[in-house]
Formats: sequence, structure tokens, C-alpha cells
Amino acid sequence: MMGDMRRRAFISFAATAAFGWPLSALAQRDATVRRIGVLMPSSADDAEVKDELAAFVQQLQRLGWTDGGNLRIDYRWSSDSQTLQANAAELIGLQPDVIFTRSTPATAAFLKQTRTIPVVFAVVSDPVGEGFVASLARPGGNATGFTNAEASLTGKWLTLLKEIAPGMRRLGFIFDPKMAPGGGAYYTGLVETAAASSAVVQIPMPVHTVGEIERAIDDLARVPDGGLLVLPDATTNLHRAVIIALANRYRLPSIYAFHNLAEEGGLISYGVDVSELFRRGAIYVDRILKGTSPADLPVQLPEKFELVINLKTARDLGLTVSNQVQLLADKVIE
Repeated sequence: MMGDMRRRAFISFAATAAFGWPLSALAQRDATVRRIGVLMPSSADDAEVKDELAAFVQQLQRLGWTDGGNLRIDYRWSSDSQTLQANAAELIGLQPDVIFTRSTPATAAFLKQTRTIPVVFAVVSDPVGEGFVASLARPGGNATGFTNAEASLTGKWLTLLKEIAPGMRRLGFIFDPKMAPGGGAYYTGLVETAAASSAVVQIPMPVHTVGEIERAIDDLARVPDGGLLVLPDATTNLHRAVIIALANRYRLPSIYAFHNLAEEGGLISYGVDVSELFRRGAIYVDRILKGTSPADLPVQLPEKFELVINLKTARDLGLTVSNQVQLLADKVIE
């Protein structure tokens, strides 16, 4: 009888040790796991965005954060403007320690719903004008991050395109007002100023759907001596394959904001390396996880713009790229 009592007592203790204390300890360990919410305004199968996120995760690992270890990263993907708000709300509901976003609309989706959870953004053109931060040097709220533009960038796009296509007299610039900074006003104002100083006719091309993209480029190509500037926003990036194919079919000299578009067949690109912005973004996330307030982290401007020239596309379009311009390129695709 006494032996049975001792056995029952031991079993009871073992059960408590196995299922009571370890669960409590596990709860304590879970409390040390930090959480990041990530919102990407693209489809989940976009290879370029996956590469950018890989750079982000790898930089976090270098800083001591391992997804599935001391860190959990929750991703949401939004290929259209309608789902951005819903996905942002889902991520906020998970109570992350930090939120990381790509683009103006994704950042706006969060800041409409939270002014307490820290937000680190990348590829935002005009964070002050959008009301995300009080100033670049002193953000002052719960958001900070990295821009992808400066005022001189648009003029450089036009200059480079004119260098390669000196006969260009008309410049169409394509963008989605729902996804572009300032509803498109941020870039269109800069384009109009740059084009006016070079006697090039400006042709705004606001679009929302693939059908509108096709019609806009078709209309631009109906009159000779045209060129195409593809402004950076989530819609033009999502449908970049269609835009590149149409520009090349209609033999329109075109310039893009991200290097992968030239690598995917576009004529020329000039802009930031987004993967580098993601690596820098991971450093800010690390600092916030370790206690720094986003209000104390200044918004950073691009450190470098990269020029990529696709000579194969240039030859197909009947264009000659001078050695002088080629020497300026960070990458030339033969």
C-alpha cells in the first residue's frame, strides 16, 4: 500500500515536472522571442522582392536575430491597394515589436492604424510630404526609415534617356495614382520641371490596371519620337514584365527606377539598390529591438544610385550607347 502511494506521488511529481514547470518555462522563453511584421506591396512569388527580403533576413542574422529562434517574422503580401489596409490590420493584431514596410502605400496603411508600434520603412520617396515623419533629421513619431529618391533624380532620368535617344521629343511617364507618392504628384511635378527645361513635351500616363497600361503605351507609341519613364510604384513594379514587353515592341526608349527592370529586358535603369535599403532597414530594426526609439533614428537618404544599361535591348531598338555613357554604368548587360 505504501509502495503504491509512493509510486502515485512520484507519478504526480513527474507529471508536474513534465507538464507544469516546463510549460511555465516555455512561456517565459516565448516572452523573449521578438516579433516583426513585414508588409510587401507585391505578389508572394515575386522573385526580386524575395531577394530583397533575403537580404533583410540575412542582415538580421548577422546582428544575432534568427527567424524561428529568438525572432518571429510574420509576412503579408498585397498585390493591390484594397488589401493593404486589411493586411496591415492583421499584422497589428499580432502585436509585433517592430513593423517593416516597403513603399509609401504600405507605410501609410500602418500609420493610419497605429502611432505606437515602431515602423521602419524602405523605398519611400517623400516621408515628410506624406506626413510619416516631422523631418528627416528628427522623425518625431513611431516611424523612420530609408528613402529611394531625391529631387535631382528625375532630371537625371531625363538626361540619361536623352543621351541614349537624342531624338526624343515627347516623354510619357507612367504611374498609378493610388500607389505613387502623393497620388503621383511628387514625381509628376519633378518630371514636368525637368522636361520643361529640356523642351520635351510631358505626357502624364496615370494607370491602374494592365488594360490601362496597354492602352496608355499604345497611345504614346502612335506618335514618333516618344520615350517612356516608368515611375516607381507598386503597380508599375507588379506589371513590369508587361511594361517592358510593350516598350520594346513599340521601340520606345525607356528608363526605369530599379536595376532588375533593366536586367529583365528594359533599356536602362537608374536608382537605388533596394536590397541595400533592406539591409540598412534591418540595422534600424535591430536598434529598435534593443531599445532605441524610432523618433531618435533619422530618416536616411540614398547613399548611391546605380546605372544599369541593357546593350542587347539598345541594339534591338536601333539605339547606340556611347562609350562615355557605358563607362558611367555600374553594370552593362551584353
